[in-house]
Amino acid sequence: MGLEICEALLALSKQGLIAGCLGFSCFTLDDFGHLYVDSNDILVMGRKVVTSIVQVSCAGRRIRNDQLGVFFSDLLKSNVFLGPEVLFELLSIEGIGVECGGESGHSVEYGSDVWSLACVLIELLVGKQFTQELIDYIQSVSAKATEGNSLDCFGMYTGWVEKVRSLMEAKLGTEFVCLQQMLCQCLNFDPVSRPLLTDVWKCIRELIFKPEFDNMIKLDNVVNMEDKGHCLVLGEMCWLPKRNSETQEKDDLSGVENSAGADIDQVEAASGVHHLVEGISEKHFKFKDMQGHLDCVTGLAIGGGFLFSSSFDKTVHVWSLQDFSHVHTFKGHDQKVMAVVYVDEEAPLCISGDSGGGIYVWSICVPLGQEPLKKWNELKDWRYSGIHAMTTSGKYLYTGSGDKTIKAWSFLDGTLVCTMNGHESVVSTLAVCNGVLYSGSWDGTIRLWSLSDHSLLTVLGEDNARTVSSVLSLSADQHNLVTSHENGSIKVWRDDVFMKSTQIHNGSIFAICMEEKRLFTGGWDQTVKLQELIGDDFQLCYIGKESFLLDMLTELSRYIIMKSDFKLISFTGTG
Repeated sequence: MGLEICEALLALSKQGLIAGCLGFSCFTLDDFGHLYVDSNDILVMGRKVVTSIVQVSCAGRRIRNDQLGVFFSDLLKSNVFLGPEVLFELLSIEGIGVECGGESGHSVEYGSDVWSLACVLIELLVGKQFTQELIDYIQSVSAKATEGNSLDCFGMYTGWVEKVRSLMEAKLGTEFVCLQQMLCQCLNFDPVSRPLLTDVWKCIRELIFKPEFDNMIKLDNVVNMEDKGHCLVLGEMCWLPKRNSETQEKDDLSGVENSAGADIDQVEAASGVHHLVEGISEKHFKFKDMQGHLDCVTGLAIGGGFLFSSSFDKTVHVWSLQDFSHVHTFKGHDQKVMAVVYVDEEAPLCISGDSGGGIYVWSICVPLGQEPLKKWNELKDWRYSGIHAMTTSGKYLYTGSGDKTIKAWSFLDGTLVCTMNGHESVVSTLAVCNGVLYSGSWDGTIRLWSLSDHSLLTVLGEDNARTVSSVLSLSADQHNLVTSHENGSIKVWRDDVFMKSTQIHNGSIFAICMEEKRLFTGGWDQTVKLQELIGDDFQLCYIGKESFLLDMLTELSRYIIMKSDFKLISFTGTG
């Protein structure tokens, strides 16, 4: 547990974030029983600490020594471990002083989490006695200081560390001596003199793994300690400085100008894309978080003034595009809803497909109803895994299924028009362009079908049978086809001729979108990348990379402070 707690904090530090305070509630078990840090709980915990500070004092006045003792005791009773420099920084932000002085003399940095980590680990080793005896000790010292109207904070702190040392020795004896020494060093008053998170991780790891195996792991440069971290508890999430887009743009463009064969068109193309990325950094976007689903959001569709979202929670939610409010929920699916499409023919319709093969057609006429207009199910056997992809053309609905087929349905009466066979695995993605139906599969191939008679036109990707990687998404225009794959690569075809394959993500690419010569991809590595397709040879020029989670939170926080005009919509499940 201690090892995984260290790894969770290291992952947070790699994002440039400092927790500031920790408690057992900050750590959660995932589906595989591994610990991870919950940043939401850290933020909530930090807000409770600030509220407690305000409650025990009047704004702009000093906290008495006895009040400070009560405050520390209450924190410990709640299993909240707050580093001394973080406490003084919070007091400074709130304009509150203490009788023993108002500053620690040290800034909040990555070492602040080392202090809180040590308290969590000691609590795990020693048990409740650790918290109770600390409470008794702090209260007694605080009471004595109140009688003398003075308090030696540093002396109090030194005595506290010695008390911790004796507690561990009494509980553990000579066992884990190295770990006991490491944890005491983590409690140093000066954050700079505390060990690194990686040092604590290595100390614990040595108790589990043999040295010859441990030497294979190197974490020396996992976090750049010279970079300033941003503390969640101090509310610095909204103070994260934007990246120097002008400097970055100049550096990137100079690289284009200096590259062999680069011309002015390439520079202008790169500049245009950077203006798009810079637009996000320059606060030209508003964010609207539309919550309501209880599980992963699997598909989106727009039409009729509504936005439709499908989810693993077996529902389709309807949102207004006027004010982005939740309008309605289509319920009825017995399985996870995997895809959703909008059809605007004689009457506007929403069609959804689930992992059990169920297809539901919903009327979009106001008022929205509770029951589907019609529903039907694909035939299935023990190998069947439901619908994975959907698209429409004319009066036909096309579904890609786990039984390796593409089916054409009349969505007017639900009759099966034809079944297209050929793929050797799940049909994972579908798209329609210029009278052609494109289907991608886990077998690594893309098949092109005529929409007029549903005959097979050609098969792409068969030549790479030795290096099969599942096709997860595709995007097509009049001449170009780009596919994304499970191994993090994209493949480009022009007029059905293979041009290039490039590895651009560290993991599966689930989403791909092509607009003219700009290509957007999003994948398992939690990044959204923007590529520029240059020239007839489709050389991929790397333009930008944004950390999806961190940048979205950064810009959302910045928007709260600075109003602007554009709207960007984000969707989240419970995760």
